Amino acid sequence: MRYTVNHHGALSGDAANALATHGFVVLPGPYSPEELTRVQSAYDVACTTAAPADIGAGRTSLRVTDFVNRGSEFDPIYTWTPALDAAARVVGQPFRLSAMHARTLRPGASAQELHVDVPRTSDAWPMLGLIFMVDEFRADNGATRFVPGSHRRAELPEDVIADRLASHADEVLACGPAGSVILFDASTWHGHTANTSAAGRRSLQATFIPRAGRAATDFVARMQPETRARLSPIARYLIGLDE
Repeated sequence: MRYTVNHHGALSGDAANALATHGFVVLPGPYSPEELTRVQSAYDVACTTAAPADIGAGRTSLRVTDFVNRGSEFDPIYTWTPALDAAARVVGQPFRLSAMHARTLRPGASAQELHVDVPRTSDAWPMLGLIFMVDEFRADNGATRFVPGSHRRAELPEDVIADRLASHADEVLACGPAGSVILFDASTWHGHTANTSAAGRRSLQATFIPRAGRAATDFVARMQPETRARLSPIARYLIGLDE
């Protein structure tokens, strides 16, 4: 089920309840259809022109770091009011942006093991995860699966599941049209499913962590002059530019 935001841009009551109860929620994203087309094109350009050091080519996916510094087209994702509302609910105040990267799941990629993104012992916990669907997320192209309510469990999947690649009896696929956003408590058990389609499945992923935690990407050290000139006050705050 896809939820909504209220007229102030915050999560609706149903969406906030889904995030708290299930550990994740799927929402319509911040872009119009015309804007989404530009984001998709900018994504491809950014990935093909990234420096080799910024590219991680794994067995199942291609990852490109730091989409704060890769164009204004991506700013509305990590500064989106519903995402900040969700971060305030999951992380609490104050929080910061920790990572913002592209991930393209290769065609034919196998499923990912159920996991959590951050252990409770880390200074990056609690964490809010965000997945922006550059492409539609479907059952056949590797949509992310979640185990509802698992963010409330103290144990990790590897502690209690013998085969974390197998389907879980309670798992739910987070599907949606291109432009949709998944907001999730990063302690929720999750993992992408197999991409049995003939095309790559593109996404942008971000995480928000306690402000005292260490960000996964040092956006300030990588800051480009054109990025510094365009950033809004909230963007500057989220990446720690004025500290």
